[in-house]
Amino acid sequence: MSRPGAPPCQRSGNGLGRGLALLWLFALAAPAQGAENAALLDEWFRAQAQIHNWTAEFTQTRHLKALAQPLVATGRVWYAAPNQFRWELGQPAQTIAVRQADQVLILYPRLRRAERYRLTDGSAGPWRDALTLLEAGFPRDRPELEARFFLHSLTVTGAVARLTLEPRSSAARRLLAQVRLEFSTAELALRATELQFADGSTLRNDFGPGRSNTLVDPALFGPELDPTFTVAEPLAR
Repeated sequence: MSRPGAPPCQRSGNGLGRGLALLWLFALAAPAQGAENAALLDEWFRAQAQIHNWTAEFTQTRHLKALAQPLVATGRVWYAAPNQFRWELGQPAQTIAVRQADQVLILYPRLRRAERYRLTDGSAGPWRDALTLLEAGFPRDRPELEARFFLHSLTVTGAVARLTLEPRSSAARRLLAQVRLEFSTAELALRATELQFADGSTLRNDFGPGRSNTLVDPALFGPELDPTFTVAEPLAR
């Protein structure tokens, strides 16, 4: 469902190499279409409110306009309420993205290099708006979600529901045009997320069976960098 009088999404040719890494952390949303879909949406929100932590393995597929073949990799993700994530891409992990309360860390263990993106000051510009989308991964209620997204459509095919949404922030839309989410209608379990970037490239994560509300080591979300790591802050002024 589109919003009346809305301007078209802004398109940008900015490089997305660093942005793709930052936006691994996924976003979810769902609109209501008819009584049946509205009931499904209500069930989904009730299920999300019960999730305190979650982990799953995933396969990531990136389609870039400059490449004829997609890039495919595997990894694992952890989530802890309300806004902590850890994504590991590659086995062993070649890239690790950790979303903390006030920053995002991108670690490259083989290169002994790390990048820090702070969320508490004005240095991040459009990236700060885009990174707040990470908090929508497991929304606690609908108002919280709709504060960040325009909700477009919910379609159900067999046992899978697909949700489509658009960031409300114009700054975020310069980087991320749309988000699509797939979840099972029976278990309400996350199956896939797909990000469509402003330059037409896409990034899809297909998740294996997840585990929720299990014991998670807090150290996963607070990695300590040893002195051999070089730390940069690309967005710092």
